[in-house]
This record gives sequence, C-alpha cells and structure tokens, in this order.
Amino acid sequence: MEFMHNILKNIISKADKIAGLCFFSVMALVILNIIMRKVFILPIMGTYELVGLLTATGIALALANCTQSNGHVAMGLIVDRLSPARQLLFDIIVYSISLLLWLVIAWQMFIYGWTTYSRGLVSSTALIPIFPFIFIIAVSVLFLCFVLAFKLAYSFKTAFAHKAEKGEVR
Repeated sequence: MEFMHNILKNIISKADKIAGLCFFSVMALVILNIIMRKVFILPIMGTYELVGLLTATGIALALANCTQSNGHVAMGLIVDRLSPARQLLFDIIVYSISLLLWLVIAWQMFIYGWTTYSRGLVSSTALIPIFPFIFIIAVSVLFLCFVLAFKLAYSFKTAFAHKAEKGEVR
C-alpha cells in the first residue's frame, strides 16, 4: 500500500506543477490580451473562454495535492476540543462523505466529457473543443478520490491500532 501511495504522491505532485502552469498561462494570456488590445487594437480571440477553461483545469489539478498536504480549511476550532477517539471518528465520517461526493462528481464529469466529445461541442468564440479539459478535470477528481481513500484507510488503521492498544479488538 505504501508503494501505491508513493506513486500517487508523485502523480499529484506533477499534476500540481501542471496546475501552476495553467495559472501562469492564464496570467500571461490576460496580460498579453491587454497589451494587444491597448497597443495594437487587436485583442486575442477566445481569451475569456481560455481563461475559464485553464482556471477550472488548474483548480482541479491542484485539488488532490492540496488535500494530500491538508491545505484546505479545517474545522480545527471545534474538532481540536474533542477527544482523540472522537477526532478519529470525525475524520472517518468526513473522509467517507467526501469520498462518496467526489466519486459521484468524477463519474458525472466522465459522463459529461463523453457527451461533449460525442456531440462535438466547442467553445463559442475560439471553437476550442472542451472535452479534453473536462476529461482532465474528471481524472484530477479521481486522483482526489484516491487521496481521500488513502486518508480514510489511514484513519481506519489508526482507529484499529488504538483499539488494539486498549485491548478492545479480539
């Protein structure tokens, strides 16, 4: 399991770097569009669409790494006051609900990606096919699900180890 976890960490680290590239591209595109519009009176067509697609893709690519490194906002103010056993129970409940939610989102994103591919949907101005972005987002959400599954498994492992220490496991 540790081997798979290391592979996942490597993949999501690379995905996070690609997310940074997406955000850098958004910044460069917006600046270039402003310069082209003001200096040459020739805006870049489809800037609005590209910014939206790249931003959504960048956010999705960064989700798994943020979750892996516990970078999300936590309810520490409330949870830290609970006993360690209740904190562990809280983690198990939150990871279970989150995993189910994100699995449904990944599944629906794959369906939506296939629908946009089969219908040949493109962006309205630049005529960019949107299905590759949707599939990248779906795969990124799937990586997030793997991270949540590992966190859930670790929480269960910790809970059973805690019970074994107390002699409650037979």
